[in-house]
Amino acid sequence: MDWFPLINSLRIAAISTVIIFFLGIFAAYYIAKAPPLVKGVLDVFLTLPLVLPPTVVGYLLLRVLGPKRVIGAWALAVFGVKLTMTWWSAIFATTVVIFPLMYRTARGAFESFDESLAYSGQSLGLSNTYIFWRIRMPYCRQGILAGTVLAFARALGEYGATSMVSGYTPGRTATISTTVYQLWRTNDDALAFKWVLVNMAISFVVLLAVNLLERRGGSGGGRRRA
Repeated sequence: MDWFPLINSLRIAAISTVIIFFLGIFAAYYIAKAPPLVKGVLDVFLTLPLVLPPTVVGYLLLRVLGPKRVIGAWALAVFGVKLTMTWWSAIFATTVVIFPLMYRTARGAFESFDESLAYSGQSLGLSNTYIFWRIRMPYCRQGILAGTVLAFARALGEYGATSMVSGYTPGRTATISTTVYQLWRTNDDALAFKWVLVNMAISFVVLLAVNLLERRGGSGGGRRRA
């Protein structure tokens, strides 16, 4: 059994999750404080990939990153790099698809934050950076954690946009999802089912770890309040 699809899926999901972790928090923090009209427009734009079919997202990315398109042609001419049909081009597609999950959960967490805590910190002379990382983020950690895990799990199972932007090449661009589809097409149900079990096992472990962390965080908060 060739384990490349597993390795490739994990690295794509991990890199994409790290990217949207910071981008999602940044967008959620500032948009949560924006005026209602601006917030509404930006919210629709940033959430759009969540409701669009993944194949539509992949098509739009090909219109931008393809070797004959503006950005794709520029990267190919200047750096000699193709932005599609490589393993790392799947990161572009996965990042776009999972970004709304992180953004929406983080924004909800920031909007529920008790701003009086930030005002108290400012009155004590604490910097905004300190307040953000040491007060706001710990307060919102459950929402941030939920968004991160949901994004990682979604990235691990992404197929539509990834298959259009990266294609399927065994040993180069194959992921668990694209491998399952190709095995199903070739009537190799036994091996396809093995990969399905692998994907389910990873997702189960990730969600179990989050539940344990949330439980530990809740009990820890109870002890601190006591």
